[in-house]
Amino acid sequence: MKKLIIITVTVISLFLFKGANTTVKAQYDAMFTQYMFNEMFINPAYAGYKDALSVTAMHRQQWIGFEGRPITTSVTIHSPLYQGRMGLGLSYLNEKFGVTNRNLIYISYAYRVKTGTKGRLCFGLMGGIHVQNEKLADLAITDPGDPHFSTNTGNVITPNFGFGMLYLTDKFFVGLSIPRLIDDQLETNSYGNVLKKIAIRPAKFHYYLTVGRIFEISESFKLKPQLMVQAVINAPIVFDLNLNALIKERLWVGVSYRSLSDISGIIGVNVLPQFMISYSYDYSLSKLNSVSGGSHEIGLSYLFSYKGKKISNPRYF
Repeated sequence: MKKLIIITVTVISLFLFKGANTTVKAQYDAMFTQYMFNEMFINPAYAGYKDALSVTAMHRQQWIGFEGRPITTSVTIHSPLYQGRMGLGLSYLNEKFGVTNRNLIYISYAYRVKTGTKGRLCFGLMGGIHVQNEKLADLAITDPGDPHFSTNTGNVITPNFGFGMLYLTDKFFVGLSIPRLIDDQLETNSYGNVLKKIAIRPAKFHYYLTVGRIFEISESFKLKPQLMVQAVINAPIVFDLNLNALIKERLWVGVSYRSLSDISGIIGVNVLPQFMISYSYDYSLSKLNSVSGGSHEIGLSYLFSYKGKKISNPRYF
């Protein structure tokens, strides 16, 4: 069953990623270096997978020193239901870049099926809203009378939804998802009126393929290699390859490489068995390095136990 699932996901992903090698502008999707500690916003099938109520918050300051840089904050809450057969989650994300400010709110639902004694196959759906505004009037323009930039857009609400699937055991996982299926854009016409452009455009879908494994080198030392591939049809494929080490179940130390973009250092501390603080720093490998001080990211995660019971089966991804 495990081999069949891996082959199926691989074939689907190769089909979806086929042709992603030219340069066409795609919709913007938020980016986190520490996505491996909070994957529910990428794939709703993760909802409830930690077998306890989980809360994670992350804040990212990208390209320090660069005007209009992306600033992103996210909070996710998810929990298992009905003895782990289902999962339910809530995600909130705020991102600011340039004159754009977006708030994304999603509810995620996952259904899990046992495959053998150790594996679980999960299917997830997510749906929610985007609340977006553009401060166009704050831009410095060459034609002060241009109606396209004469006024701010105000808050514009658009719907969105996505889906994903995930196979996992205690030591291995592979997932495939399209977290946002609707392309939502705001434009102004020649009269300065705000227009919503909402459509399902498969050419702009963001496909995520994730795979990872835990290797127990010794009782006090574990290695977790992980790969995330992000692809949009008719756009370059982007991948994140990272390796994290867990020392004595207390300290995470890792390094990550984002294709043609950044190299990152990651450190996390399990202050308590259920509470982790993590930090990462990205060093840009592009020309942005000359005008930016890199990117900083901090995360907080707390895992609640139920009815006073300890969590006997920790999740490492």
